[in-house]
Amino acid sequence: MSTVFRKGPLPRYYQLKEIMREKIRLGEWKPGDLIPSERELGEQYGISRMTARQAITELVNEGLFYREQGKGTFVSRHKITQQLLHLTGFTEDIRARGQRPGTKVLTAKMSPADETTAERLRIKPGQPIFYLQRLRLADGEPLAVEISHLSFMGCEKLLEEDLEQNSLYRLLETRYGLPLMEAEQEIEAGLFDEASAQLLKVPVNSAALFTRRTTYTERDTPIEYARAMYCGNKYTYYTNLKREQLMP
Repeated sequence: MSTVFRKGPLPRYYQLKEIMREKIRLGEWKPGDLIPSERELGEQYGISRMTARQAITELVNEGLFYREQGKGTFVSRHKITQQLLHLTGFTEDIRARGQRPGTKVLTAKMSPADETTAERLRIKPGQPIFYLQRLRLADGEPLAVEISHLSFMGCEKLLEEDLEQNSLYRLLETRYGLPLMEAEQEIEAGLFDEASAQLLKVPVNSAALFTRRTTYTERDTPIEYARAMYCGNKYTYYTNLKREQLMP
């Protein structure tokens, strides 16, 4: 499809959406490319700016495009998919997709556990825990902000570790002898506030994926409670569901 038909059975905005999808699929528009303006699309396809705006907005909401204030609308990078089947860390996920993981430590300190964290880690409120806030990157681009709360005997030694060059999960398992067995994870859609948007270089109130994960070591002992904020236009989760068969 390369023409918007005025009298066709499909709405004109939908036809334009499919044209733009095809341009991305064929590689005519590449990740990071600036797409034509609403006015330019309107003139090219003989439609109103309002129709062009509706098509663009829907593709922004679907994650194919993203907007930068004062600059225009751009083609999004390919989304990173995480399967909800295995317990893996960020570094493992990104490397498994052939990309280069990166980390910038924003805060690393010992801090008293608040009530929510204490409940998740099964400790008393106020007990000292290791608090770690990191900016996570894929091929040098900001992808997520993660906040980890860890509680185990000797967790203060993590202050001496290079957590920008080393995987936290790998350190826990190999250096501290703490095998990570399973985790409970919650996922929620939301919008970025100003502080998070600035870190991730996205517009305020743009789409975000929020996760909360409690990770357990042996004997059902919680060791980490982590919260993360992912760019909604760069990240997706995948799982495979099977229906339980009814007995005849």
